[in-house]
Amino acid sequence: MSAFRPDLMRDKVVFVAGGTSGINLGIAQRFAELGAKLAVVGRNHDKAQRAAASISSEALAYAADVRDYTAIRTVLADAADKLGALDIVVSGAAGNFLAPTLGMSANAFKTVVDIDLNGTFNVFRACHEFLNLPGASLIAITAGQAVNAMPLQAHACAAKAGINQLIRVMAMEWGPDVRVNGISPGPIANTEGMARLAPNEATRDAHFARIPLKRWGEINEVAEAAVFLSSSSASYITGTILDCDGGSQLGDASRINLDRGLA
Repeated sequence: MSAFRPDLMRDKVVFVAGGTSGINLGIAQRFAELGAKLAVVGRNHDKAQRAAASISSEALAYAADVRDYTAIRTVLADAADKLGALDIVVSGAAGNFLAPTLGMSANAFKTVVDIDLNGTFNVFRACHEFLNLPGASLIAITAGQAVNAMPLQAHACAAKAGINQLIRVMAMEWGPDVRVNGISPGPIANTEGMARLAPNEATRDAHFARIPLKRWGEINEVAEAAVFLSSSSASYITGTILDCDGGSQLGDASRINLDRGLA
């Protein structure tokens, strides 16, 4: 049960890029539960419409590609016109797949960087003129690959590392009017990513063993992190990457002998 009061985000205007599925949709739904007015954008029109319907009867749905700056600016402008100046913008559109560097084409590498890093820049750069200033909050969804090198993830590692630095630079340039932060989720249940990485019970158990909290996270737990970072409770936090990962970035906890306290 969340400690946040039911009207915490009453009448706040929230725009979520990539908010048509997974973690980002969960974030949008949670903000709506707390009283916010929502707009979501994704590449597929029908999927966006279904997502908006699952959020609230008043939520706005848009179809646009975050790689297209003009298209993203157009939908941001329309959302601000219909709902009011934007208080909170979440940029979470992402693409990923497993591939060795030598098995990855230049276009495949570019595609992930374009969606993740360039897409985050496009959303944040385009939204600035539509923000409710001062006091707006921007949140980018990043990942542990930003700081931990992972085989088969050269594209994602490069893109997410770029996002982390983009967050820090924008926080420096846009303060005090805008706070810019990031959330780095760990393995989260019921997401496309974990369905690919752990498709069976054996691989799931192996993942659980490595994580200090011995479980995957839930989408709602990432959503609560987004609510916190956008609330007055985080009014002095900017340029921060908040890990919401059960401690998974700390290392492999499966190597610890808990009975003897020895590795």
